[in-house]
Amino acid sequence: MVTSAKKAEDDLAGLKATVATTFTLIEQLQAFTASKETPKGNTIDALQLASDSASLIRAHTTKLSLLIINKPFTASAINTVLRELVSGPLPGLASAVELCTAARYTKSMSEELQWRVKKLFAEFSTLVTVIPLDGQVLTADEKNGTGKTVGKGSLANTGVVWEACDAVVELKKLGILGLVIKKADEYRDLLKDALEELQEWGEEEGDDEETDDGNTSNTDEEGTSAQAAVDAMFGSQRHIPSDDTEKIRPRLDSTQKRLRLLILMYQAVVKRRFKTLPHLPHPELPAELKSKSNGDPGIISCLDEVLKVMKKIPDVTDELANAFYELDGPEIDKRMDECFFSGFAVAELLIKNWEGEQDEFTTWARKFQIAMKKGW
Repeated sequence: MVTSAKKAEDDLAGLKATVATTFTLIEQLQAFTASKETPKGNTIDALQLASDSASLIRAHTTKLSLLIINKPFTASAINTVLRELVSGPLPGLASAVELCTAARYTKSMSEELQWRVKKLFAEFSTLVTVIPLDGQVLTADEKNGTGKTVGKGSLANTGVVWEACDAVVELKKLGILGLVIKKADEYRDLLKDALEELQEWGEEEGDDEETDDGNTSNTDEEGTSAQAAVDAMFGSQRHIPSDDTEKIRPRLDSTQKRLRLLILMYQAVVKRRFKTLPHLPHPELPAELKSKSNGDPGIISCLDEVLKVMKKIPDVTDELANAFYELDGPEIDKRMDECFFSGFAVAELLIKNWEGEQDEFTTWARKFQIAMKKGW
């Protein structure tokens, strides 16, 4: 009995030390960022490493979750699971972030992986905080997050870690091509939303309502004043007046036409350029490039620039819409120029295919640019 009690005490002390080590390691790993340059001679697939590490973390999380809620409490078994995580999958995930450089995987993929991995680390750290260090399994309330338990409960925490692991694994399945298309589609949908809002706004009646026969009551006047105060307080949108001295309506019509063209451009870029991308990152590079870097500076840098501009367009469109709502002619002109020039630039960046040759998209892009310039 004395020997058994001593072992249980030692196992619990060992678990406490490992939990402390795990917290320290996670804190250090969360500071990892992608290297600025791809290490020469590196052949490791960063996305595969991230996926494999996340899958192992998910499996170990399941074991850990069961061990802390089922009797008998076995400190040594929990300790083993944590040690395996500390010695392999957790550092492996941080290494994947470091290897997923913008130069080789695009800035979008590098930043996306880093964000998802940091979320996984944060959620796993939360699960580690609920590991009981008193030698007893968790109570039903601690397991389910009921009663006086602070937090979600261990089962809910486990589910959140699983989701974070799945999100990292999903990046490997998406690949660079899938992520690029996903982001382009998201930006296009934002443009569609902006176009619909502007259409609805343009169809609404202005505020220049004529009075009837002079029988307007004081009550009506007070109601109008009260509504005006509310509109001013909450920034209610103004509408195009019937006389339209500032020529807002023609600007709105021009903007809507060009937004439709931009939406078509996003769809064409996805179909004719993104879906025809070569495999990235390249498994092999020409000898003259390999001596300088493991990345592909041509395609990768082009993708980064294109996505940067494609993201900018919906942002500028929001500012353009606000200018319309304020009936601010000069600001509308400024944002129209910025928005439509950005669309023009995307087409120019992708005017040739990935082999550097002209094709059907080249012809379409030229027509798109001409249409965007009309009345500009």
